[in-house]
Amino acid sequence: MISPFITIALIGLLAGFVFSMPIAGPISILITSNALSGKLRYCILAALGASFADFVYVFLGVLGLTETYHLYRPYIPYALILGSFFIFAIGIKIFRTKIKLPASDEKIVNQGRNGFLSGFLINFLNPTLFLGWLTSSFLTISLVAWLGFNTGGLDQMLRKNVEEISKISPVDSSNTITKEFAFTQENTNKPKAESKPAYPILISTVYAFFISLGSIIWFYLLSIILVKYRLKIKLSTLGLLINALGLVLIALGLWVSIKGISSII
Repeated sequence: MISPFITIALIGLLAGFVFSMPIAGPISILITSNALSGKLRYCILAALGASFADFVYVFLGVLGLTETYHLYRPYIPYALILGSFFIFAIGIKIFRTKIKLPASDEKIVNQGRNGFLSGFLINFLNPTLFLGWLTSSFLTISLVAWLGFNTGGLDQMLRKNVEEISKISPVDSSNTITKEFAFTQENTNKPKAESKPAYPILISTVYAFFISLGSIIWFYLLSIILVKYRLKIKLSTLGLLINALGLVLIALGLWVSIKGISSII
């Protein structure tokens, strides 16, 4: 039988890699735009910062600290508004970027100032990321457990956490979790036995770490590819593409701020 920790590590690595692929998110746009500018070091540091925020949210979501969700839930709209200002500012900076190719491309590649902090703040100032990782983790681990793999009781931990969130917040964004939880319950066999995790903190740490590692690997590969092949794009086209990504990030910032304000109203 495969060790549950090996199973958790592999699933976490795959989930972190796959769920980081969508390019519509703020961190993806940040890394893509800077990679197209040739700032490889910045992209790597931004990926590390974002993955650290992911680690925190995944760890808290898996460990079972959802019981404290009702304490910080009232402050989520304010955090979203604060995060939207940060996203908006970065979007303007990217939109105003002017592409210049120096004689030595190495000078651009080695720029990385504030990359880690930018990546961390973009993800950390988005508390809904907690619900997103909780949902995706619940569905992924439930499927793996249903297929007969030993998850060390991680599926039970996530099921309990989703139930707690559903009770606390049945109307707001966690409605998505409630629906997906019901769907999973209806379409999977019930576990044969409630397997209580022997090492909940270790299990949470392993899963969160490999989620973060998978995310880092994806963004590293994406950055390498974009930096390597960006010179094959016309300079004018490259500039327009980066400016367009800046506009998308500005729009995301506005959307997040509207969402936060509407939640308060």
